[in-house]
Order: sequence, then structure tokens, then C-alpha cells
Amino acid sequence: MRVSLQWLKEYIDLPTDDVAGLKRAFDMLGHAVESVEILEADWTSVVVGKVLTVDAHPDADKVRVTTVDVGTGDPYQIICGAWNFEAGAVVPVALPGAVLPGGFAIGSRAIRGVDSHGMICSESELGLGDDHDGIMVLADETPIGGDFVDQLELPDVVFELEITNNRPDVMSMVGVARELAAWFGIEYREPEIQLETVPGEPQVSITISAPDGCNRFTAREVRGMKLGKSPLWMRERLRKAGVRAISNAVDVTNYVMMELGHPLHAFDADTIANNVLDVRWAQRGEDLATLDGSIRELTPEDLVIVDAAGPTSLAAIMGGARSEVTKATSNVLMEAAHWNPTTVMYSSRRQDLQSEASKRFERNVDPNLAPRANDRACQLLARVAGGEVLESQIDIVANGFEPATVELPTSEVQRLLGDRFTTDMSADLLRRLELGVAVDGDTIRVSVPTYRPDLTRPADLVEEVARLADFDTFEATLPTGPAGGLDEGQKLTRVIVTTLRGLGLNQAVNLPFVSQEELAAFSEKVADVVSVRNPLRDDQSKLRQSLLPALLRNVRENLNRGAPGVPLFEIGRVFYAQPWSEDARVPDQPNRLAIAMAGSLGGTEADAAAALGVVTALAQRLGLEVDREAVQPRGYHPTRTASLELHGKSIGYAGEVHPDVLAIFEIERRVAVVEVELSPLIAGHSARQMRPVSTFPHVDFDLSFDVPSGLAGGDLVEATARASVLLEGAEVFDDFVHPESGQRSIAIRYRLRAPDRTLDRSEIETERAKLVAAAAALGATLRGG
Repeated sequence: MRVSLQWLKEYIDLPTDDVAGLKRAFDMLGHAVESVEILEADWTSVVVGKVLTVDAHPDADKVRVTTVDVGTGDPYQIICGAWNFEAGAVVPVALPGAVLPGGFAIGSRAIRGVDSHGMICSESELGLGDDHDGIMVLADETPIGGDFVDQLELPDVVFELEITNNRPDVMSMVGVARELAAWFGIEYREPEIQLETVPGEPQVSITISAPDGCNRFTAREVRGMKLGKSPLWMRERLRKAGVRAISNAVDVTNYVMMELGHPLHAFDADTIANNVLDVRWAQRGEDLATLDGSIRELTPEDLVIVDAAGPTSLAAIMGGARSEVTKATSNVLMEAAHWNPTTVMYSSRRQDLQSEASKRFERNVDPNLAPRANDRACQLLARVAGGEVLESQIDIVANGFEPATVELPTSEVQRLLGDRFTTDMSADLLRRLELGVAVDGDTIRVSVPTYRPDLTRPADLVEEVARLADFDTFEATLPTGPAGGLDEGQKLTRVIVTTLRGLGLNQAVNLPFVSQEELAAFSEKVADVVSVRNPLRDDQSKLRQSLLPALLRNVRENLNRGAPGVPLFEIGRVFYAQPWSEDARVPDQPNRLAIAMAGSLGGTEADAAAALGVVTALAQRLGLEVDREAVQPRGYHPTRTASLELHGKSIGYAGEVHPDVLAIFEIERRVAVVEVELSPLIAGHSARQMRPVSTFPHVDFDLSFDVPSGLAGGDLVEATARASVLLEGAEVFDDFVHPESGQRSIAIRYRLRAPDRTLDRSEIETERAKLVAAAAALGATLRGG
């Protein structure tokens, strides 16, 4: 937002013109000053003159001889090549000795035998615009002989302010004046609107068929106006605000937008088909030629203003070419409406079209400002373009808005800002913002005007109090309360991450979006799917119920790029269409840990054994005993997958991906995977029991058992381990099925150690016999025994 200090002074009598002081005020109010531009006249000796005579040059066809009164008594004879003026025109005149922008010196010289003293200036010659087709013609009432600089409000200072998205009220000169008035504790004023009207009503009838997109629509008609150039004061103010002057009708709408903050649009009333306008959602297949010369394809999510011939304006964003005001326009329908901010934002992004109007409507312009803005625009249009304003105004309110009430306990202000903020002090500061304030004991009841959509809760009002109290007056204090730090679950999560990285795995972070096919590959609860309303891609419109689809995409991309091995893990949430235990307003979203490994890892191809090895290492690091049981879950290999159980409950699976699923992801190599619930791994572990390390030697030996085909190796290890108190470790190192007989064998390596002695042969034999007996109870027999 560019703020001209000279323009701003129309609405507030500032106590200072000091640039540094004003910059500090803006910064303290929360409107950061991005730049400060000092504007001064880039010329000397240019005055206002009046053309007395215009005669043909006796020896040149393309120039004329004029006499110009510059208020010094004797008129100046000046030869001019412009043809857009006649006698009586008031113009800027560079006197002999003047210097124009670029160091161009003006003097007296003879042109084809006729003396010329000075020059009548155009906008481009004075650096005030791009118009060089003719000289500048000023208003008839401009004082003759006066310094031309006085017509331009120069010198001036322009502040470029960064306005946050929640403050649409400050995107206007009046809004900026209101903020500075509150800061300095002074009054500000709004433009006086005295609308002179004539009997009559607009020839256009208006309806709102999309009340969910348009909250209010106002319209007035101005008849008999004449399109032309805006007066200099208006063009100059717009130029300083960064807005290009176009014509008086368009400039008026832009001027009021910069002044009051409410965008408007001027229709050529005579081009509205059948004199009807309706606000509705666009229909598929419709298009609109907008004022920027583009043909825009519309969607049913675009809000449009239509007449009997179809769309004539992209609501809140840009008008259509068909109803544009032109030189032939004499009757203007002035529109000021309030639009749904979300609708404007999505339509603007979809059409890749952001305008000054859409920027304001996206931020939620005051819904009750439309009638006043319309009156102001019609007042100015009648002033600068002539015409008569019809008495009747159309004002359709589809959704009304009233001031909101927020209660602010003084205790809340003091808790956040300090004890010096009494009830009376806080109430006085809030009143300076033009808020309705009523004090009831230690509670401040605030009526929030509709132009402040950002004030919805007590904390917002506390911020307003702090802004006006001046942040520099607050003493530096240290925060109080309990010290921060990680809870036990966060610490254990970091242990998991560190352990997996130490094992050579890389952490992946993926978006939670998957396709329906990917979702069905691993999910057991396909019926509980959470769908995305506005997906980034149509083929990723669901929220994941497993971390594995995204990891498999990562594996595929890395293998396709020549990576010899891909060891990945991810910790993230999955989603189910059920209420979350922590917040029933959002879907259930448990945390999970997933691992995917493919290719060559340390010289060995990734397989189910590698996945189980990672699980074992992680369980040991966390001090957990994780059991395994052969299962066939969805998406996993039917004979190379185990259920992982903790305290008798399944927490996930480890194994390999089913070949059919690998085909979906276009992966041709085996992929070892693990996916488990994270919460059981990090929840409430009992403290580890420390025990002395035995200094006596251990004894290792192997036992090979013929086992039933359905016996899991983990069950055999667990049963035999319980049989001996001297057993320090047991690990399956071979699981073999004889190709001819079909007999399955499992080989286990055992380690025995006593804490206080060296085991003798008899003790070892006794413990070995206990292990064999425990295995026999499960139907396993010692091979060769």
C-alpha cells in the first residue's frame, strides 16, 4: 500500500511531518514500512498560464503561434506543435531559463522566422506520465501565474507499507488515517459525501442467485456523463499510489478504492443486455473477455455477473470488455458489492488473475461499506465527468453483518502485558481505535465494527492495547513457567531416528496424499477413507492409511536413477474417517513408523531377514521384547511376512511386499518393509534393570531341530529360552525345508553363561537337555538325537 503524505493530510492533521517519526509510528502499529520515497519537482520555472490567442505559423504547417498570459503583464509568444487546445486553455508553461527533467534547458529562439519564448508542456516533458500526444490542459479555475508545483502537492513523501492479510481496513487512505489517529491520540476525518441527485431509478434490475458468493450488491446510475481525462489532482494522487490513470469513469472507481478501501466497477449501462444483471456461478463451457484483453474459460467455481447475453464481469476480480465504458458511454451503472473472500481467492488463483480489487476482497472488505463507497464514487463522477446521479439506489442484502461483541477481562490484559494495564487504561486505548467500549467491573465489553474482521477473541484486543501502548515502553522480562524440554515419548522417538540412521537408513518425509489404488494396496479399512476436497492432483485425492505407498514411490525413483540400494524410513501420521481421541473435530491420525529397503545393502540383497534384523536391533535399543508370528496381511508376501507383537498385541508387520503390489509401483526387485504403530514403541517403558556383567566365559553351541511346518521360529526360541536360567542368548541362523521330503528344520545358536562361575561339562549337558525337552513339547525333535 503506497501512502502519499500530502493525500493523507486530507483526512488527518498530523502533529509531525518528520519522516523518521512517521515511519516509527507505522512500524509500531504493525504496518512495516518497506520503503520511503521523497517526491520533488524535477524542473524549475514552470508556471500556470492561460492561452490568449492561437494563430497559424506563417511558414510552418505543423506548429502554431500562441500568446500566453503567465500573470506578469505582457503575454509570452510561444510556438507550440500540439493541437489539443485552443484559446482559453489553462496550461503549464516553462519560462525562458527553465530546466526540465533530464537537464533540458528552455530558452528563447526563432522558429522559421518567428520568435518563441518558453514552452507549453506535456505530461511526458514534465515526467508526470507517458502522455506526449498533446500538452497538459488544466482546470479553468487554476490560478494564472502560480507555480505549477502547487497543483501537484509537491514536495511529497510516499510510504510503501506492508499490510498483513488480516487488515483490509488499512488498505485505504482513510484506514491509514484512522490508525495514525489512534497512535497519536487525535481525530481523523472521512470524506464528506453530499450527493446531489435527481428523481429517477436505475434502468437495470438486479438479482443475486448465488447468495453463498455475494453478500451484498449496491448500484447507482449516473446519466449524461462524458468520458474524458480526469483532473490533474486525481491523476497525480493515483500516480503516487501506483495506479495508472485511464479515464475519469475508471479513475473514480480506483480513487475511491484507494481512499475508502472498497473496490467498485463502472458498467456502461446502455450495453447491459435486456437491462438485467444477475450474480450466479458460471456454467461449464462459458467464457468471458476481460478488460485485460484475455478470453477466460470459466468453471462452475467462478462467480460471475451476467446479463441476458451471458457473463459480463468476473465478480470481485475484473470487469468484462462487453460492458466497458468507452467514449460513447453516457450512462454509467456504478456497482459496489461485497463478495465471499474464499470464493474470490480461489477464483483469482484459478484464473491466474490478481487485481487490486481481488487483493482487498480476499482480505474481507467491510461488508457495510458498499453503499457509502458507491455514493462517494457517484459524487466524484458527477464532479469530474458531469452527468446527474439518479435518486434511487439498488441495495440487495443477501447476508447481513452486524458488529461482534468480545469480552476482555482485565486480568487477561495484565497476564499478557503487565500490571500497569488497568481497566481504565486498556479501555481508553481501545476507544482510540473507534471501538465501542463498555466497562463492567473488571471486564471490558467491546463492540467490534465490521471493518475489523481480525478482532474475534480477547487475545486480539490485548494485541490492540499493546500496539497503542508502544512496544518500546515494555520492559524486557524473562518468561515464567515450567522449563521446556522433550517428554519421554519425544525422547524415545529421537532414539528411534538415531538408531535407524546408525543402521544406515535415510529418513524420508512425504506428503500424505495417495491414489485409490495405492490406498487399497495396504489398507485394511478402505471404507474409512478421508478424501481431499481440493486435491493438488486428481490421482492423489485420498489421505494415506499406510506410510508404505509413498516409500515405495521413493524406492522406485531411486532405483530408476541407478541407486544400488535404497534403505529408507519414515515417521508420520495416517488418517481414518473416525473421530480422533485427542480432538473429535478432526479425523483419527495415529503415528506410524515404516521402513522400506531394496537393492544391495552392504553386499546383501534386501529381504525379509533384513527387515526382521532392523526390528531386532531397534527392539534391543529400546529395551523391548518383540515377538513374531507368521501372517498374511494385505499387500505383503504370503510366506515371508511376520506379525510383530508387543505384550501379546500386534503392533504391525515386517517382511516383503507382495509381487502384485510391486507391479502397481513398477518395481522389479524385492522390497523388504516394516510398518508398526509408533505409540507402543514410545509409551511408558519401565526403567531398565541393570545387572552385573559376568566376567566368566560363555559357552556357545548349536542345536538343529526337525519341526512341524506351522511352527514359527520365534515360538521355538521363546519356549527353549524359558527352559534355562543360564541362557544368555538364542538366535535362529537357519530355517530350511528339504526339497525332497518337505521336512522343515530350524537351527538355533545358544549361549550359556553363569554369573558367578565357569560352567563345567555336566552343567552344560544338563542345560542342553532342558532346551531339547522344551523343544520336544512343541513337537520339535533334535536332528541326529
